Amino acid sequence: MSTQQQEELEKRYDPLDTTLKFVTRPDDITLDDDPDSLRAEMSCGHAVTPQSLTAWCRSLLDQGQYKFTCPALKKGTLVKCGEEWSYTEIRKLAVLTAKEQAHYEETMAMLAAAEYCEYKTCPGCQSFVERQDLTNLAVHCKICTTQTGRAYQFCWQCLQRWQGRAPTADKCDNEGCVNPDVERLAKCKLLTLAAVKNVQVPSMRACPTCGNIVEHNGTGCKNIICNRCQKEFCFSCLKLKSDCLKNSSYFVPCADGVAARQTSIPSWVK
Repeated sequence: MSTQQQEELEKRYDPLDTTLKFVTRPDDITLDDDPDSLRAEMSCGHAVTPQSLTAWCRSLLDQGQYKFTCPALKKGTLVKCGEEWSYTEIRKLAVLTAKEQAHYEETMAMLAAAEYCEYKTCPGCQSFVERQDLTNLAVHCKICTTQTGRAYQFCWQCLQRWQGRAPTADKCDNEGCVNPDVERLAKCKLLTLAAVKNVQVPSMRACPTCGNIVEHNGTGCKNIICNRCQKEFCFSCLKLKSDCLKNSSYFVPCADGVAARQTSIPSWVK
């Protein structure tokens, strides 16, 4: 047993803690109903143990998500609760150790920065540069411009000094300037969604909202939630869930059919 697993097993609620609401019903994440295990109620009304809450939130972090939402089903339905929990609440009810808190907070900060900013290393000075215009691959580096006394631009796509006309969202004139994500979308295998009447779709898609590359695991319905922008969209027709469900349902092929392989990456206008 690893040290991490041992630490999780040792987590316990203090039965004298009056700030927690203890309940006797099963854990709403794992459905465990061990009578010797104390379970507390989250702000959304669902019951957890320190172990189940820690494991669930860590799995979200591993998937690149820093917003923690409840996975339990609403009573009497097959609909997920989805209410967002604050980190303060998680820290308390998951009984996070100091080591876990450091990991959570560092990972959350990095994921949040990646969501709201786009940074890459300038090939000239090796400093981090943020791209302001998401529709232009030609990026201006202030440090290189100051050091050389001449305007310096590099290509956001191939990370070489800029060659050719600008602005452009396609490619620069450097040999081999291709978007690796577009290549991945073009060459990925087909995936069969068994629960959606065996419809076949590309196994990789670029999120129609933010352009993040995501994969479907082939199980469940045809929708997927982007781990970057948190938007839910249909992996088949590439419409946002609300638009797709106007003429279809979760386990039925889309009315407009399967969208073709994407040949460009959507820019995220935040």
